[in-house]
Amino acid sequence: MSRSVVVLDYGSGNIASAERAFLRAGADVTVTADRDLALECDGLVVPGVGAFAACMEGILGVKGDEIIGRRLAGGRPVLGICVGMQVLFDHGVEHGVDTPGLGEWPGVVDELHAPVLPHMGWNTVEVAEGSTLFRGVEGERFYFVHSYAARRWELEVRGRTTPPRVTWATHGEPFVAAVENGPLCATQFHPEKSGDAGAVVLANWVASLT
Repeated sequence: MSRSVVVLDYGSGNIASAERAFLRAGADVTVTADRDLALECDGLVVPGVGAFAACMEGILGVKGDEIIGRRLAGGRPVLGICVGMQVLFDHGVEHGVDTPGLGEWPGVVDELHAPVLPHMGWNTVEVAEGSTLFRGVEGERFYFVHSYAARRWELEVRGRTTPPRVTWATHGEPFVAAVENGPLCATQFHPEKSGDAGAVVLANWVASLT
C-alpha cells in the first residue's frame, strides 16, 4: 500500500521537484497547505529554498508551525529539506538579522566559515551509526546548495530516550547534514536533486512511514 505524503505548500520554490521525487519513491503525493490533509497524511514534507526569514514567514502564513507541532506531538513523521531543515532550529541569523525558528531543536543556523560560499555541489557525508535514511547509500555523495547551516548539535538526551542520529558533512568546517530524531527527520542537502542516492534516501523515509 502506498503511503500518503503531503508536501507543504507555503510558497517555497522547490515544490515541483520534491513532488516528482516522492512520486518516484512510490508515495501518493499531494502538494497543499490544507490543514486537515497535512495533519492526516502518513508523512509531511517541509521543503525550503532561499532565506530563513522568508521561509519562516511563509510557514507561519499557512499555520505550518501549528501543523508541524501537532504532528510531532502525536508522533507523526515530518521531513524537512534544506531551509525546511534549518527552520526546525531555535533561530537563524542571516546578514545580521536574527529570525526565530520553529524551536524543535535547540541551536542557531548561521553562515558557514568556508573560503567559498555558497556551498554548491556534491559532497560526501559522515553517516550516523544505525541510520535509516542512508541505508544502502552510506558512501554516496549528495547535492548541497547553501551558505548557512547548523554548525553545532546542541540537543541533550538523557535517560532511556533514543539519541538522535546526526549525520555530518564538511565545507570549510563540519556542519549538520541530516538528523533522524524520532518522527522528525531532516536533510540539509537536496535529496530530490541528488540522483539515485537521493532517491534511496527518500524511498527509505517513505518506507519508514506507518
